[in-house]
Amino acid sequence: MTSPETVEVVHGATPDSSVILLHGLGADGHDFEPIVPELDLGDAAVRFVFPHAPVRPVTVNGGVAMRAWYDIASLDRRGPQDEQGIGESSERLQALIEREHERGIDYARIVVAGFSQGGAIALHTALRFPRRLAGLMGLSTWLPLADSFMAEVRARGSVPPAELPVFMAHGNLDQVIPVAFGRHSAQAIEEAGFAVEWHEYPMGHAVCPAEIADIRAWLLKVLPAL
Repeated sequence: MTSPETVEVVHGATPDSSVILLHGLGADGHDFEPIVPELDLGDAAVRFVFPHAPVRPVTVNGGVAMRAWYDIASLDRRGPQDEQGIGESSERLQALIEREHERGIDYARIVVAGFSQGGAIALHTALRFPRRLAGLMGLSTWLPLADSFMAEVRARGSVPPAELPVFMAHGNLDQVIPVAFGRHSAQAIEEAGFAVEWHEYPMGHAVCPAEIADIRAWLLKVLPAL
């Protein structure tokens, strides 16, 4: 499967690390472009990669076509899930990880991240990825296909879960993706052996300045200067 089209922003001179961040439902790769200068990463040399999701009909939105990583038939956490679409977008993300590696970035210097539906794909992919990554960041999101998660993590390969730092954040006023979805997902990920750094903010389905400050601190920790 070919890699999706992307928006790229380079911070610093010659990138020695990459952050791949997937947008939410109905947005596109430009959505998180403004966050790069706000992160104020100083001397860090990072390439930010913001892919565009494909355009597809989305059931919960009356079948209207929009950029979506997979179809959503129900907002019920235990409702039916588009396993095929999740798998296809996971393959797209894996292709982007491999592309960054081919461009000279070590796997251990690649952060996989996403917001909302993009975060669901980020979690699904990075938690199963067979190489050690720098970190995983899920913002205002949830863990898809959670019922099969534990068995797949155990069978995924030789990378111990403890070697993947996980940052998760959610607004406790979120009326799109309830904060309970995020808390439940973080708990499931922790029970699988991953170390989760969990944050809550008094906001809705968005990103706030306090969250950006915490993201900055976490990125500088998992991508230390070479």
